[in-house]
Amino acid sequence: MAKHYSALGLASSPFANAIGVAHDNAPVQPVTLVRPHAARRAARFFVEKFPGTSMYAVKANPSPDLLQILWDSGITHYDVASIGEVRLVARTLPEATLCFMHPVKAEEAIAEAYFTHGVRTFSLDTMEELDKIVRATKAAEDLTLCVRIRVSSELSKLSLASKFGAGPGETKELLFAARQASDALGICFHVGSQAMSPDAYAQAMERVRLAIVEAAVTVDVIDVGGGFPSSYPGMEPPPLERYFDVIHRAFEALPISYSAELWAEPGRALCAEYSSLIVRVEQRRGDELYINDGAYGALFDAAHVGWRFPVELLRQPESRAKDMAFSFYGPTCDDMDHMAGPFMLPADVKAGDYIEVGMLGAYGCAMRTAFNGFGVDAVVEVSDMPMATLYDDVDEDAGRSNVVRLGARG
Repeated sequence: MAKHYSALGLASSPFANAIGVAHDNAPVQPVTLVRPHAARRAARFFVEKFPGTSMYAVKANPSPDLLQILWDSGITHYDVASIGEVRLVARTLPEATLCFMHPVKAEEAIAEAYFTHGVRTFSLDTMEELDKIVRATKAAEDLTLCVRIRVSSELSKLSLASKFGAGPGETKELLFAARQASDALGICFHVGSQAMSPDAYAQAMERVRLAIVEAAVTVDVIDVGGGFPSSYPGMEPPPLERYFDVIHRAFEALPISYSAELWAEPGRALCAEYSSLIVRVEQRRGDELYINDGAYGALFDAAHVGWRFPVELLRQPESRAKDMAFSFYGPTCDDMDHMAGPFMLPADVKAGDYIEVGMLGAYGCAMRTAFNGFGVDAVVEVSDMPMATLYDDVDEDAGRSNVVRLGARG
């Protein structure tokens, strides 16, 4: 993997050996920038400050390099949601603890996870799934079964409240049955992606309390799921410590086993700052920029859920033009390959310019396709700071910081 100091330096430097033929020796195809030091910093933050066990939600970014970085930084548990993710993590990190947290699984996947890869923790939200787990594991006596309950996503930017989770009228019977089939019983939930207030977890934990009281069972694990946010334009959340404090207080107040464990499944919060993307402007049409990555590449969320990512024009010397709002079109022939933004960039941006799109470590690269023949890109390791961060107070050993604060742009 090629290495460089910064996005700006990369966009303006000879780069033919890493990318291929390029005008003025600059990259023609999109370039993914990875920042291992940013992932290490996020992992250390959760390991040191979350009052329980943090297990990385692999779906956010399944890069084997990232998995190794997180492991080396103290993340030992991994939330896997498919047999493909089970195999990937088992192969990459053979000593890791895997938790199969998708509530609806193929019976064959459960059996392989249990008998081949040593998975002992499974989530479920129906009696049918419980029966499936029992059959697939041949009524194993060493299972940790986590019953997923449905909670509100109203305080999160992306809802996860409709597809999974046992409702209030279903949890009593399910918790009781899972208690009989398990060595350890857990309750899990997911408040949605990018939770903007710690109250999301307080409300969910109250729902957990009511479920425990109603079922009158001993609970050994409380898994608060994911939803821990990162910082994006227009979405600057409170410090993560506030989330941890709210979760800890609610956990301590629950009627649970004295030895009960607290788990979380951070995905976005561990990897969003890990990577960004350099794209080239191929054409400008008024306030619309045609760039060489888009909805079928790393900018899926920007296109389909209106996510605004931080952007920066990579030009030396810097433009002195005032910022204006732009939208992006990606490289495919599909009209849906459109990112409305607004993305704030200098008004004199033009074809041939390079733009860094930040905070794409979560879901960006993971959802990339090769639709319409696009999608080939290089990966370069850089050592500068990500475009935004929630981890300022974590010691960093990767050189001086040049973090650009969201909101500081025009």
